[in-house]
Amino acid sequence: MTLSTTDSQMVKSIGASGQISLGKEFAGRQVLVESPAKGVWIIRTALIIPDHEDWLHLEKTKSSLKKAVAWATKNPAKSSDPQQLLEASRHAPKHKVRST
Repeated sequence: MTLSTTDSQMVKSIGASGQISLGKEFAGRQVLVESPAKGVWIIRTALIIPDHEDWLHLEKTKSSLKKAVAWATKNPAKSSDPQQLLEASRHAPKHKVRST
């Protein structure tokens, strides 16, 4: 059951399983739910970054990714024949390994 009281306020019923429907426009989104007081909830949409992906948001990584995207834009992919590439790599000169 939904009753709109204003553009920014709605009355919702909590279902038997404890769920509230926020509408299809929010389907699949992640939200933060805060409870500043008993019976009070503040629900905000959020962009959650998993721990194993936080390195992608470091300035050094962002800079490297921007450079890579710029290079890829200037050097678009070309059609190639995998068999021809394999043959070419077999006949390419071997690189010498430097001793340190």
